[in-house]
This record gives sequence, C-alpha cells and structure tokens, in this order.
Amino acid sequence: MRKKIAKKTAARKPAKKTSASKKSASARPKAKPAASRAPVRKGFRKSDLNYFKQIILNKRKEILEELESLKSTMMDDQTGEYVTENSTYSLHMEQGTDAMEREKLFLFASREGKFLNYLDDALKRIENGTYGFCTECGNLIDKERLEAVPHTQQCVDCKLKKSK
Repeated sequence: MRKKIAKKTAARKPAKKTSASKKSASARPKAKPAASRAPVRKGFRKSDLNYFKQIILNKRKEILEELESLKSTMMDDQTGEYVTENSTYSLHMEQGTDAMEREKLFLFASREGKFLNYLDDALKRIENGTYGFCTECGNLIDKERLEAVPHTQQCVDCKLKKSK
C-alpha cells in the first residue's frame, strides 16, 4: 500500500527543471525596454480642447458676421451686383474716394477670409489631435498664448526666432 501512496505523491510533485528547459526559457525573446519606444506627447485635456474649440467657433462666428456686413456694404441689395460710383451725383474727387473705399472693403474681406481659413485649420487640428503643439519644436504651446491667438501653430520662442 505504501508503494501506491508513493506513486500518487510523486505524480503530484512538479517535475524538476532540467538544464535543457532552463536554456529554452532564456532563449525566448524579451520585450523591448521602455526607453526604445517612441515617446508619447501629452497634449491638452479634452476639456481644454473643448474650451479652445469654443473660442475658435466664437471667433469664426464673428468673422462670418463681419464678412456678411462687408458684403452687404459692397453689394447692391436690389441687383446683387457690386456697387459702383453714381456718376450722375459724383464729382471726379468723390469717384476716387469711392474707389478707394471699395478697395479697402475688398482688402478687409480678403483678410477676414484668410483669418477664417486659419480658424478652420485650427479646428481640424483639434479634431486630429495635433492642436496645441508647436510645429517648429514640438513642445506644447502655452495655454495663455492659445487663448490670445487660438489659431497659432508656434510657441512664443519659435515665433520670435522666426521673425528675426
């Protein structure tokens, strides 16, 4: 009976590792160390991004209203054409002033349209997760700078270096 008990206890004991099994365990590939992995950039929190998005959307709304105002100033409501000088009532000097005013309106509209494109690009960067990172150095742009210039793509240091 003792032989049967000895066989059962021997079956329960785990087998001792041999030198061959030790070698195969050490031959397995090890995971790469954390230092060799690409660093993960920490950006703004989702609440901060929503805050900046709201600032951009508000500025965008202002720009669209301004463009609509400029358009209504430049265009005749009845005909839908650009307003021209009224030659029956204008003298030569007044026609020059009218032309200069129209040119300024076109310049303002062009500038506002360009700013609108910058704001749209900033909204795209928020959506794809690249908003708030400097395009030159890759560092996170200060929150205060983004509040002042929400469409910026460069930190203050890189912008100053570039402007020199």
